[in-house]
Amino acid sequence: MNMDEIKKIIIEQILEIAPEISEDDIDENKNIQRSLEIDSFDFLKILTALNEKLGIEVPEADYSKVDTLNNMAEYFLKQL
Repeated sequence: MNMDEIKKIIIEQILEIAPEISEDDIDENKNIQRSLEIDSFDFLKILTALNEKLGIEVPEADYSKVDTLNNMAEYFLKQL
């Protein structure tokens, strides 16, 4: 699995959990919660869905490492 495939999976999960967001709203380098106005509960739902899809759990101590789309994709890529 490569970076682009991981980003696609992340974007799919964001759009599923927050259907009011369009893919164009997602800036790869901006904080996901702040830029998309996603609350912490929805952010956790995204991480849970990604855990189910990719088999990688993000511990709370690593939440700051998955704050943007790029950072999240890099994090998952390293864990695979």
